[in-house]
Amino acid sequence: MSFTDLFESGEHNRNLSHFASIARIAFVDGELNEDEETLLNRFARKLNVSEMEYQDILKNPEKYPIHPPNSADVRLERMLDLFKMIFADNEIDDEERALLERYAIGLGYTQDLANKLIKRSIEIFNGGLDLEDYRYLLNKK
Repeated sequence: MSFTDLFESGEHNRNLSHFASIARIAFVDGELNEDEETLLNRFARKLNVSEMEYQDILKNPEKYPIHPPNSADVRLERMLDLFKMIFADNEIDDEERALLERYAIGLGYTQDLANKLIKRSIEIFNGGLDLEDYRYLLNKK
């Protein structure tokens, strides 16, 4: 196996882990609604999740551990993806917020930074932000 194959395999495993995190967020309030399912399908394509992997993850998303990225930008992008799923139904409940906090810490944020990130993101998030707008608004004082 070449070095490139190892890198691609590791990247794919991180993508599967992230997709599983998104799926857990989608299921936290029970059944998937149509918007959540559409968003899950979009993330599956973005993260190169095969149909077989998709079905396996939906059956048991908890079997995929969080693999934190090394890059701060990728970490922030992962949080944005999670917020998009949370706000697919235009609201966030306490259980979703608690799960977001666990994921933020799992992605490498400290407890304090995770709380600030989530609090600020909830204040500004409207479901239609791209990464650059999200980064700008998040860091704006």
